[in-house]
Amino acid sequence: MLLAADVGNTNVVFALFDGRTIKARWRIATDPRRTGDEYAVWLLQLAKLQGFEKNDIEQVIIGSVVPRAIHNLTVLSEKYLGITPLVAGQGDADWGFELDIEQPSSLGADRALNTLAAHEKYEGDLIVIDFGTATTFDAVDFTGAYKGGIIAPGINLSLDALVGNTAKLPRIAIEKPKSDSVIGRNTEDQMLIGVFWGYVSLIEGLISRMKKEVGRPAKVVATGGLAILFDEHTDLFDVVDADLTLEGLALLAERAA
Repeated sequence: MLLAADVGNTNVVFALFDGRTIKARWRIATDPRRTGDEYAVWLLQLAKLQGFEKNDIEQVIIGSVVPRAIHNLTVLSEKYLGITPLVAGQGDADWGFELDIEQPSSLGADRALNTLAAHEKYEGDLIVIDFGTATTFDAVDFTGAYKGGIIAPGINLSLDALVGNTAKLPRIAIEKPKSDSVIGRNTEDQMLIGVFWGYVSLIEGLISRMKKEVGRPAKVVATGGLAILFDEHTDLFDVVDADLTLEGLALLAERAA
């Protein structure tokens, strides 16, 4: 089996793959100071609770946007699993597609993995939106080349900034407003309208501008935790693919085997 680690700015997601099928997954808050020993205690106990032994793991791949975490996950893999891990974008796990941008080395691993998986699964030109700590919009052409994109503040990041920098605004949950009106009649409704419909307007506007610039029909693929929320209440996306980044890791590991 393959152990894939997707390290984001907020969470690390581990997934066990049998081929390209996810058999189990575990999530932990990202902390660059967490040691390989700490990862091992946490991860191996959880795996055992679900019936998996460390000897079941034959390959490890790490995709990370937090450089400091790579060392500690490498320690986990080498010390406790006896496996030298693949690192997405390096060595045998090189991307294998064109990065048609000015600074290819600056592209986050998650965005490259999304590009790889989306092109493998969907035909034609693509716009891939990933709702993470930041919300990213990526243009992938019909050949699989990465053409560039957009980085916007994530919706939770925006809400944190709003609440953290005001004296009286309350913490609210991110959800669709109960009324379709965009004129709120109390503080919480007004905040929710601003956060939810404001973000919908941001997504609509950026998709429209990207499609115009691409100049050809482009399928919109969304991933990340909040993609489902927006998909339930809008028609922004052609498809929601929750496991796109993890599937990119599995595909990269398969090619490197």
